[in-house]
Formats: sequence, structure tokens, C-alpha cells
Amino acid sequence: MENPAATPPTSGDLQDAPATATAAPPAARAVKATKVYGQGPTAVVALDEIDLDVEAGRFTAIMGPSGSGKSTLMHCMAGLDYLTSGQVFIGDQDLGALSEDELTLLRRDRVGFVFQAFNLVPTLSAIENITLPLTLAGRKPDQGWLDSVVAATGLADRLDHRPSELSGGQQQRVAVARALVSRPQIIFADEPTGNLDSRSGSEILEFMRRAVQDMGQTIVMVTHDPVAASYADVAIFLADGRIVDRMDQPTAERVLDRIKRFGE
Repeated sequence: MENPAATPPTSGDLQDAPATATAAPPAARAVKATKVYGQGPTAVVALDEIDLDVEAGRFTAIMGPSGSGKSTLMHCMAGLDYLTSGQVFIGDQDLGALSEDELTLLRRDRVGFVFQAFNLVPTLSAIENITLPLTLAGRKPDQGWLDSVVAATGLADRLDHRPSELSGGQQQRVAVARALVSRPQIIFADEPTGNLDSRSGSEILEFMRRAVQDMGQTIVMVTHDPVAASYADVAIFLADGRIVDRMDQPTAERVLDRIKRFGE
């Protein structure tokens, strides 16, 4: 599934942007992030003092071979898991300084999630699933924003349908819309196209690309797929719990080349 339409901003576009845009603080940040499972001689270092700034308003892909630490990094940066040492920030908020209740509120109000499993509530309609985070928070949606998100999904005529009446690609579009509806500071997506065929996967990636390009969203996506990574503005490569490379404006071919070198 090639991606001719999903082109990151050119340098000319960036030059035309307001000067303050280049000075925006990171949407998320890891500082010497370390995660160790187990103790003693059987301990496994999943993250080894990783430093990473996630740029706001950009689509970042995190890649690496199985066991490289990419999902662990995402889970720790999203507040779903705890570091052994180091720090992670959402904006200027140090997640390690929060109580469990405060962390729950931060995840609800400032972070969106998209997973390989769609995680939709089967008894709710598409629109009810999309607005569920706001319903749980006791908040009403911004109707103009909700209309924009629904229009972007292409599911306006399917909003009353339950998940069982939607295709896999449609269900994942509902899941991405659900992540967008509360206007989170950042969305973390873990293999969001892993359960989809190539055509449905392309639709989801194009939707996510538009969310960044047209809606100003920040997305971090863990993926093993070079084509998926080609939709991102930047690809970060992990190996053995460390960042080993960074690629701006990745293409499927360049990413595949880099992945092949992991075996050398």
C-alpha cells in the first residue's frame, strides 16, 4: 500500500509557518527512561536510558525488531506502565510525580489511545463509542469538533451501527475518532493496522495522517510495518532498548533498508 498522497510538510511549508511553531515545546518527552524486568542475573533491560522528544503536531513512528522495547517505551510514555528509573513527561507534567488518581485523569483528559484490538463497546453505536471518553468524564462534546472528526471518518451514514455491523477498518476508524474527540495533547497508537487488510490499513493511516496534517494532532505510532512508517513525519528506530537511528520523511524503501541492517 503505497502512500503518494500522505506527504509530510516540505521545507518551504515550514518556512511559511509562524516562527513560534518551531519553538513549540515537546508534546511528550523521555529523559534517561529505563525499564528493567526482573532482578539479578535474570533481569531484562527493556529500555536503556532513552532520551526522546516527541514533537508537537507531528506523526512519529517508533520501529524496531521484536523485543527492541518499542511497545514498552510507548506504554511508559503514555502512563500505562512505570519506569524503573528516569522520567517521562506529557507536556511539562512529570508522570512519575502523579498519584494514581492524577495519572488516571491525565490519561483521560490529555492522552488518546488506539490499539491493535479495536476495544469498542459492542452494545454501543459507533457515535456512542466515539463520544464515550467524554460521556465517562461527564462532559458534552464540542459539536463543531465532533462534526469535523465524524466527517473525517467517512462514517456519517454508519454512526447508528454497532461494532458487529461494521467492517474491521470501519471499527478502527471509530477507535481513532474516539481518541481524537477529546482533543488530546497526544495520541499513542500501538500497531493500529495490525488486524487489518492492506486496504483498510491504508485508510486508517491516511486518516491518522490527515488528523496530524489538517487537525494539528500529535500521534506516536508503534509499528513493525515499513509502509505504515512511511505515513509518519519521522521514524525512530530502537534496538536492545536503545534509540539507534532517526529518519525524517521516511519512505517504505528506506525504512525497510534500515530494518534489514538490524540483522547485520
